[in-house]
Amino acid sequence: MQTITLGGGCFWCTEAVFVQVQGVTDVESGYCNGQKHQPSYEDVCTGTTGHNEVVKLVYDPAHISTREILEIFFVIHDPTTLNRQGNDSGTQYRSGIYFSTPEQQSVAREVMAEMAASGVYGQPVVTEVVPLNNYWPAEDYHQDFFERNPGQGYCMAVAAPKVAKFRKTFSRLQRT
Repeated sequence: MQTITLGGGCFWCTEAVFVQVQGVTDVESGYCNGQKHQPSYEDVCTGTTGHNEVVKLVYDPAHISTREILEIFFVIHDPTTLNRQGNDSGTQYRSGIYFSTPEQQSVAREVMAEMAASGVYGQPVVTEVVPLNNYWPAEDYHQDFFERNPGQGYCMAVAAPKVAKFRKTFSRLQRT
């Protein structure tokens, strides 16, 4: 099993997708790479802690590769907007790959170089690729938020379309 942590805007949306990916055995919403020890959601929302809203994924490389996880990640969020995803803005919504192995760092750099060479986004990718640091799980009410609140406005307007995009683009990787 391997662990990689991803910041793609609001963790509710990113979690909603990755809980449906075969080979991903655990998804936890949390905060990472900031200065404060054990930050709360309220702390992170101030934008002063340096933390990013992230999902920590545990996955089985025998069933899904790091490359496939990153391909999904780059389809479900906009990696070209600095400190912003849609209407959510602030450093806590930055695009980030927080690796736990040198191999993950290498794959991330490779995928990003391929995207840059292809010009797929028409703009530079601003995703940071750095080691995971100072991770703290989000409060219980943030875990499995989309699954527990599918009718909530933000979930319907933002998370549900990301889930639909995943299902359409990566149906072969969807849990059965």
